[in-house]
Amino acid sequence: MYCSNKGFWVSMLFTLYFFSIKAQDNFIGLWQQTAAVNYKVSPFYLHNFALNSRNYLYRDNNLELSARHLDFIHFSNLRVSEGQSIAVGLQYRHREPFDGGSNELRFTQQYNINTRPNVVRYGHRVRAQQRIRSSRTVHRFRYRFSTDFPLKGEKLDVGEPYLVTNVEKLLSVARQKKPQYDIRFTVNLGWKLNDRYKFQFGVEHRLEDLAQYERHELFLMSRLNLSL
Repeated sequence: MYCSNKGFWVSMLFTLYFFSIKAQDNFIGLWQQTAAVNYKVSPFYLHNFALNSRNYLYRDNNLELSARHLDFIHFSNLRVSEGQSIAVGLQYRHREPFDGGSNELRFTQQYNINTRPNVVRYGHRVRAQQRIRSSRTVHRFRYRFSTDFPLKGEKLDVGEPYLVTNVEKLLSVARQKKPQYDIRFTVNLGWKLNDRYKFQFGVEHRLEDLAQYERHELFLMSRLNLSL
C-alpha cells in the first residue's frame, strides 16, 4: 500500500509538471527507455553496456509517438580509491534513419566521487566528451551533482524503493559556433527488485542553449539495470 500510494502521487506530479512545461514555447517532449548491464571483472574494474531508445512524444505543438534515435554505449570503469573512480566511454548514436538527424560517435572521459556520511549518498561527476558528427566535432564539458537514498529505513533492501536526484551543467564548444550552455534537472524513483535487478522511472527537464535560444525538453525516463 505504501509503494502504490507513493507511485500514484509521483505519477500525478509528473503529469502536472508535463502540462505546465508543455504550455511554454520551444517545448519538446520525449520518452527514453534504457536497458543496462554492469559486469564486474574484479573488485576494482567494471564494464557497463547500455542500449537507449529515445522517442518523440510531443513536438511542433502536436502529440506523437515516433522514434528519434538508438544509442549503443560502453563504459570501462576503474576504482582508484574508496568512493572514487575514473572511466572511459564509447557511444554510437544511430539517428539518420529515424528523423534524418546526424549519426554520432562519442568519446567520454570521466571522474566520479561518491560519499555517504549518513543515509544519503552524494555524488560528483565530471565528464569531457568529443561528439563527432559528419558536419563538425563538438567538445562538451559536464558537471553533475547527485543524491540517492532509500525511502524506507537506512539501508536499501530487496523490494524497497529509493530516490535519485541529479542536477547537471553542460558547456558545448565547436569551431565557428557560439558556446552552448545547458542545465538538466532529474528525479528518478527506483526499486531494488532483487540482488541483480533494479528498475527506475522518472522525469528530466532540460534547458538547452541558455545564452542564445532557450529550448525546453522534458524526458519521461525508464531504466532497467542488471548487475552480473
